[in-house]
Amino acid sequence: MAAEQHPDLDEILITEAQMQERLAELAKEIDRDYEGKDLLLVGVLKGAVMVMADLARKLTIPVTMDWMAVSSYGSGTKSSGVVRILKDLDTDVAGRHVLIVEDIIDSGLTLSWLARNLQSRGAASVAIASALRKKEAAKVDVDVRYLGFDIPNHFVVGYGLDYAEQYRTLPYVGILAKRVYER
Repeated sequence: MAAEQHPDLDEILITEAQMQERLAELAKEIDRDYEGKDLLLVGVLKGAVMVMADLARKLTIPVTMDWMAVSSYGSGTKSSGVVRILKDLDTDVAGRHVLIVEDIIDSGLTLSWLARNLQSRGAASVAIASALRKKEAAKVDVDVRYLGFDIPNHFVVGYGLDYAEQYRTLPYVGILAKRVYER
């Protein structure tokens, strides 16, 4: 059953079914690439909760999970470029294969910083999986090994993505109407 479009959205970009199908494809690639390796999934709070849960359930290899909260956003719609760790990992990454799981790559500044930070902690490898990427918004080149979808440079919500902590629980990704955030 298709979800009804929220009235604050201009358009649904990626349906729930499309997202689940793509995550299943990515899970197969991850299973193959990390078979026999000690894989730690690192979810970036809060946005990656939905992606991480759905992706982890589709994997067949054993994994452990941990969470970080980093911030480069205020309450607005643009990245500030300044990264702060709000919640660090509980797990030591030294010698482990780390897969950072993200909801969206916007400027790439935060993710680039995070990947370097985890590598500097002695991880055996650091790779990135992201449900979405706004290629047009990139300020730095980020090597995304597992990508769900490239999307246009619009302000999107749903499937973990929010505006002022709203819309995260929508089961799809949609373009937020400008009238909502230009009030």
